[in-house]
Amino acid sequence: MAQNQDGYTRFENPPHVTPMAQPAPPGFMMPPPSYDAGVPHGGVDPGVPVTLYAGPPYAPPTAFGNPMYGQGGPGYPQQPYPQAGPYSTGPYSTGPYGQPQPYVAMGDPVQNDPPPDYEKEEFDSFGLDNKAIRRTFIRKVFSVLSLQLAVTCGFVALFTFEPNVKLFVKMNTWTYWVGYLIFLVPYCVILCCGDFRRKHPWNLISLSILTLAMSYMIGVISSFYDTKVVMMAVGITVVVCFTVIVFSLQTKYDFTSCYGVLFVCFIIVFVFGILCIFLYSRILELIYASLGALLFTCFLAVDTQLLLGNKSLSLNPEEYVYASLNLYLDIIQIFLYILRIFGRSRG
Repeated sequence: MAQNQDGYTRFENPPHVTPMAQPAPPGFMMPPPSYDAGVPHGGVDPGVPVTLYAGPPYAPPTAFGNPMYGQGGPGYPQQPYPQAGPYSTGPYSTGPYGQPQPYVAMGDPVQNDPPPDYEKEEFDSFGLDNKAIRRTFIRKVFSVLSLQLAVTCGFVALFTFEPNVKLFVKMNTWTYWVGYLIFLVPYCVILCCGDFRRKHPWNLISLSILTLAMSYMIGVISSFYDTKVVMMAVGITVVVCFTVIVFSLQTKYDFTSCYGVLFVCFIIVFVFGILCIFLYSRILELIYASLGALLFTCFLAVDTQLLLGNKSLSLNPEEYVYASLNLYLDIIQIFLYILRIFGRSRG
């Protein structure tokens, strides 16, 4: 241990002391004994008072706070107010650059027109009228329709080219009425129950039962005609239906607006068919078959355009079973009327 010139004792080996045990230096935490709180202190030596310059006191604030531009005050000379320049109107009524904005109350937003880039198709693309959804719907409808027609053509070929099956059907005509009853049950359910025809897989099961029953009925009817007549009717039906479907998908004319007129024509043809039962005539039978084929060809055009979604009437994309059923029945009716025309024309 040694003592320096300042009078402080220096330890050769200082003891280990924690910072918490060291005494606070003067002026850090505890004021020195001669410290006066009313006199400002500072500088190198905390105990020496510091002389500060005290300027004139600030003026009391005015009614609007501190002196602003041009109001003057102690030490601030009066300045003239700036002159406002002439108001120049620009091409923008709302003035995005330097023009005054109109006052808009809260909750009353400015009604601006949408940009020209956003058309109605852009806003409808998020709903059920989306083009991708509509194309998927059309593809699904024609896929189901193709399966239905394939099953029906298989039954027609079986009942036409197989003599044993044709003989069995002719000797047991009661099977036709059984098939008709089986057809009516799922048909009424799909037609009347909107929620049921949207439930998967019950809607497809009902449609499958209906297709099998209708195919059996068409096969029974075809077995009573000559094989050449049946093949001619099938060929003409394919050509007519394909032409009508393609034309309906491409044309800009709206056939759905004529749906009410077609329904009235259907009532007239139906009454005319009842009269043909009591007034049997070969000429009346040909007229009735021709009118029926023409009427259901128009119905096929209307039901095809119901799939597009851009006409007066359209189907919901969830109604693919109902749409397939309408197209299937239209094609079947066209085939039956054409088969009757060729059958009556050949006696």
